[in-house]
Amino acid sequence: MGEEAAAGRLQRETQRRLAQYSSMRGREVRPGEFWDVIVITAADKQQERAYQQQIADKLARKELPLGVRYHVFSDPPGPKIGNGGSTFYALHCLNQLYPHELDSFRVMLIHAGGYSQRLPSASALGKIFTALPCGDPVYQMIDLKLAIYIDFPANMKPGVLVTCADDIELYSSQGTAVKFDKPGIIALAHPSTLAIGTTHGVFVLEKCDSEFSELQIRSCRSYLHKPSIEKMRQTGAVTVDPSKTNLSGSPNNNNPRSEIVYTDSLFYMDHQTSKLLLYFFQELGGLKCEIDAYGDFLQALGPDATLDYTKDTANVSKVETQLTDVRRKIYFLLRETEFTVIVLNNSKFYHIGTLQEYLHHFTSDAKLQAELGLQANVFSIIPDQDKNLNKVCVIQSILDARCHVSPRTVIEYSRLGPGVSIGECCIISGSCINISSAIPNKSFVSSLSLLIDGRLMYATILFGIEDDLKKSVASLSDLNSLQIFSKSLLQHLQLWGIQVSENLFSSDQKSLWSARLFPAYRTLQESVEASLEMLKATCRQSQVHLGDAERLSIEEMLKYKNVEEMLNFRNHLYKEICADRQGKV
Repeated sequence: MGEEAAAGRLQRETQRRLAQYSSMRGREVRPGEFWDVIVITAADKQQERAYQQQIADKLARKELPLGVRYHVFSDPPGPKIGNGGSTFYALHCLNQLYPHELDSFRVMLIHAGGYSQRLPSASALGKIFTALPCGDPVYQMIDLKLAIYIDFPANMKPGVLVTCADDIELYSSQGTAVKFDKPGIIALAHPSTLAIGTTHGVFVLEKCDSEFSELQIRSCRSYLHKPSIEKMRQTGAVTVDPSKTNLSGSPNNNNPRSEIVYTDSLFYMDHQTSKLLLYFFQELGGLKCEIDAYGDFLQALGPDATLDYTKDTANVSKVETQLTDVRRKIYFLLRETEFTVIVLNNSKFYHIGTLQEYLHHFTSDAKLQAELGLQANVFSIIPDQDKNLNKVCVIQSILDARCHVSPRTVIEYSRLGPGVSIGECCIISGSCINISSAIPNKSFVSSLSLLIDGRLMYATILFGIEDDLKKSVASLSDLNSLQIFSKSLLQHLQLWGIQVSENLFSSDQKSLWSARLFPAYRTLQESVEASLEMLKATCRQSQVHLGDAERLSIEEMLKYKNVEEMLNFRNHLYKEICADRQGKV
């Protein structure tokens, strides 16, 4: 009954926050009621413009609270600087814009740079604008972030809250507010399995003698970044889940899996701490290496923190010569900073950063669906309302009554015509499929609008849900180890009439991400039909001939993407759905 009651509290609190945010969309917020500034970081100027346009569109449709300063800051040109570097640069930009006011602002900083290679449906327009199967109009990840954190500004001293674009934190605290009112850095912590701890940050907390409660304020001895289970045990990070113990405080023998660690999500820093980082960045004169806001800031904190992590490059994509020196300087800069952890014992942390996570959470995760009120049909036209949409998720799309969609599939911002059959565990994004076709299980189909040499073009991405777009090979002789639709890339090149040459890839990283596979055409319909012909060839193991159409990699498509045209396509769907609704009133 205890677990059921806790789950009920979490669901009620989440629904209350969602309703409170819904009441703020499209109206001017009162002073102190909401964030003063909301910053989204971007990887480059092109992504910055895409984010700015989407924020402007959401404000025009009154889908965001008004009277807030919304900003997008792209990383400066040069080497990848990570979300830590983005934090430095965002603070620098804010200080330039608000040199006299910043100390009084409550700032929410959302890291949304990167190109979502593991969630390519978000690559063109950004993870932070990923559509969710809830809300009216449709919520995007930015809306959910603002809703879930709705209580924070009123309980927060001026400072900066740092979070990421692809996670969801839900919690209940039995009426006790989460307060960011202590000096230094304050982080939220969530009970997790040891396996989850190996892929997140883990807190080594001081022992707690107080009674179990849903919210506890704890001192932290050190922070471990993606540690091994052995390291967690050695440092004392592993503890018994307090919600799974008997009255004597011993583990409940009926629940042998009661060992947990406390993992990270977001953190807050007061303006004194943010100024330390800002002045450091200014003295440094810029950054030329990849710094992690969690691994490199938080590992410097706590009485047991050591310099050991500054030499660990296991999680760095490219090691620059400046890296160790900058990490050492950050360690000495922050080592005396106060570090508090707010433990949320009744909380959930959901990550939506991969296609598999995306499909599971939106089509099959009954708990998350109950907590967020996720639906099968959100702001869409599906003429046959009795159509079997069991474990199907349709978001701002128009489906013909004669199409068929199988379970555990997501359709977003798309139009499906008669005779279209979509298999299980598929994602169809931003596309228009009007010809009779059968999309096999575990397929990903996404169309992009492009602007190439002043010409409007279209290309449709196609691959398997389980394909690894990031895996690369050293040479063309290794192409057999790259898999697409669970078969070798080399085999597909032969079926699709693509020659193996040095020109096959758009960069030195030879991967599915940089492979020039997808033909570009003057119309969306042509690009969809060509990709469906490629898919048919894959299923039948027969060759397809697509003429001399220029083939692009996903990497190149993102350079050529026409954000305005893609948003126009979504807007046409939006208007058609609104008109259909009005006609039924």
